[in-house]
Amino acid sequence: MESASSFVLLSLVIFLPTAGALSICFLPKGREEFVKLFSFYVTVAVFLLTVLMALPAACSPLPVRFAPHTAAMQHASSMRWIESFNIFYTLGVDGISFPLILLTSFLSMLAMWASWPITKHVKAYCVLFLLLETGMLGVFMALDFFLFYVFWEVMLLPMYFLIGVWGGPRREYAAIKFFLFTLVGSVMILVAMLMLYFNSDVNRLAQSGWKAPQGVEVANTRSSHTFNLTALAEMGQMKDSPFDFDEKGQEKLLWGRSIQWWAFLLLLIGFLIKVPAVPVHTWLPDAHVEAPTPISMILAGILLKMGGYGIIRICYPICPDAAYELAWFVCTIGTVSMVYGAFAAMAQKDFKRLVAYSSVSHMGYVVLGLGAWSITAGNLFASDYWKMGMNGAMFQMIAHGLSSAGMFFLVGVVYDRVHHRDLDQFGGLFAKMPVYSGLSFGIFFAALGLPGLCGFIGEVFVVLSVWSYSTALAVVAASVVILTAGYILWTLQRVYLGPEYRGPHGDALKPMTGREIAIAVPLLAFAILFGVYPKAVFNYMSPSVNQTVDDLGAWMREVKQPQLKVGSGEGRSGESGVGSQES
Repeated sequence: MESASSFVLLSLVIFLPTAGALSICFLPKGREEFVKLFSFYVTVAVFLLTVLMALPAACSPLPVRFAPHTAAMQHASSMRWIESFNIFYTLGVDGISFPLILLTSFLSMLAMWASWPITKHVKAYCVLFLLLETGMLGVFMALDFFLFYVFWEVMLLPMYFLIGVWGGPRREYAAIKFFLFTLVGSVMILVAMLMLYFNSDVNRLAQSGWKAPQGVEVANTRSSHTFNLTALAEMGQMKDSPFDFDEKGQEKLLWGRSIQWWAFLLLLIGFLIKVPAVPVHTWLPDAHVEAPTPISMILAGILLKMGGYGIIRICYPICPDAAYELAWFVCTIGTVSMVYGAFAAMAQKDFKRLVAYSSVSHMGYVVLGLGAWSITAGNLFASDYWKMGMNGAMFQMIAHGLSSAGMFFLVGVVYDRVHHRDLDQFGGLFAKMPVYSGLSFGIFFAALGLPGLCGFIGEVFVVLSVWSYSTALAVVAASVVILTAGYILWTLQRVYLGPEYRGPHGDALKPMTGREIAIAVPLLAFAILFGVYPKAVFNYMSPSVNQTVDDLGAWMREVKQPQLKVGSGEGRSGESGVGSQES
């Protein structure tokens, strides 16, 4: 009964926006205001459903609620879909996915409300927006790799059209660039998914005594392969993983590397494109600059987080051996992204492009925190530092989702009035728009990482955790805070302080409307709340994140370390592939 209720509720959360989009298709023309209002109410309904799931039993009428302080997958349920290939419609939530689901429903509601200035093809815009929300929610709830990939692709076309039709002067170029980059990443994920599927073997799982989460079906008798993410993770962490060895114990090698190694590399690049990380980040500034304000909010606040989610949900649990060996590569990419993004932001004269490059820098913390594999024999397999890094990376995704969405919205507020984003022509906005300037200072300081605001928690956790992996990387990561303060404080001085406004349409710099204030205030309020009381997030997130690290630590101790000891006679050592972890 509980499994059926979970199945219905999670499916309702995912497909309620789709139902709303279909309903809009049958509305008559000339009802633009009603269409916007209806779409907004749909996003409100989805947000309320996710909030009710998060509330304790005494405050929520729903029979299905998320239990904090719980590491296991919750409300998992499945239904047979394509039986011949063991593809199931499998859903579930845990502490890694549920905070991102809440963030998605919250920002989707605010972004829809921010869409009121949209006047061109309103019906089509609202339909695509709601379909985009379905894709985003589905990614975070899918426990079947094939289903995950379907939802991942569902996001691609709506975002392409939302940028290409409702964007700025170079919208076609930005939309095509976004489409091509994302498509390349999707192809890499597809190839890796098929590699893992055709090398999976559920019979080995049965022999090991592993049991799927309650309510989840992994495979039928027709095939020994599976797309189930929990089953694939268990196989990846087995002593004789089917991604490394065949049934006779012979290594499966492709060009001198295991299947798992190549799958990890393909998945990592595919997800890094979405993060995005240097050097596959170049689509992001163009997409942000040309996208309408609400779509920039969604793009920065949610879509970028799917790259980080894919790394922690899929890459590391399923391919731990490759993740351990390539930890230096992941950490280097994260650090380079942090430094490059900060310097690039400092060099910008376009207000929106500056915020876009700041996202590259801030998401570098996420990649670095996830990659800092500090569990080795040298530190007696202590996992505390990597837990700190993983939790910091996850918290950074939530914090950046709030601050980046707020920054793009505030840039859009002033752009709607003066129709330009040239930082050299701004100045003196504090005198003309005091409420707007006050909200901007709060949200930009949250992005800066000021103590007491949400940006500080994730960054300091990541920097502290990296210290046990590499002192040099930790010093560089800490130094990026200075660069971040530099470009944000310089921006605040040029736009809100300093001399009088020198750009066009100065008479249009009117105070914020009630709708605009109502959108910005919740973003700032949560930025303050999570900065002062981070347990509000960690209570939901930490148990599942810590369990993921514990599982990888157990694999390191029981599977990898014996292999390293055996290989030490051939020139290998416990430090191979991890750079300066024990420095």
